[in-house]
Amino acid sequence: MSDMRLIVAGAGGRMGRALTRAIAERQGAVLVGALATPGSELLGQDAGVLAGLPANGVKVSADLWAVSKEADGILDFTVPAATIANVAIAAERGIVHVIGTTGLSDSDDAVIKSVTNRAIVVKSGSMSLGVNLLVAVVRRVAKALDENFDIEIVETHHRRKVDAPSGTALMLGQAAAEGRGVSLIDHSVRGRDGITGPRKSGHIGFASLRGGTVTSDHQVMFAGPFERLTLSHQAEDRILFAYGALKAALWAHGKKPGLYSMSDVLGLAGM
Repeated sequence: MSDMRLIVAGAGGRMGRALTRAIAERQGAVLVGALATPGSELLGQDAGVLAGLPANGVKVSADLWAVSKEADGILDFTVPAATIANVAIAAERGIVHVIGTTGLSDSDDAVIKSVTNRAIVVKSGSMSLGVNLLVAVVRRVAKALDENFDIEIVETHHRRKVDAPSGTALMLGQAAAEGRGVSLIDHSVRGRDGITGPRKSGHIGFASLRGGTVTSDHQVMFAGPFERLTLSHQAEDRILFAYGALKAALWAHGKKPGLYSMSDVLGLAGM
């Protein structure tokens, strides 16, 4: 089988450069396109050099339609506006669209879902293999422990992260809510300040910490009478998200149109 031909969106960003490096390391995948925003000073530069690799001859472009002509998939860790702009073109081309962008709104999600009758989309709040295993475990633990166990989610990221709670924290919260058979929207508490009163039973709490160069830390605490269970994941380098996205793209290549998650990629659906 020939190599999967991939485009990296946001090729000049930290995740874009990590994706370029991951593709260079992986047999079965090849970089054929690199994107940046119109007017970017990176346009025309070599994507390999940007990622700290030898030149690969792939020049950074702002034209996804042109770049995607000979592509099989796009890896997209950008910002919501850019991702939504990419959705229609990826669907029209019929290429795999792996979306790791966080901060997407409900309306953004609706746009993405609207193309999945003809497009192959893998979307996740985290492309980490370990995080997605953690999500499955949290769902099972939340189902096993009743409301005598309070659920608190704490996430820590670098100072440059612009959204909170993180997409991963929301994934973990959703898994906990599903395990309890409740709506996360109705049971979510986003930070506390002042005289808040006693904690209400059944709430799922979130706390977001920002500072330094922390890649990504997440903890889910189940605090019950006289005991606590804490499940956690620490990301040591953002390359792990690139590896997960690349695994998702290769898995999705040749699949039927639809909206898939990393749970599908890892065979965790139903856990």
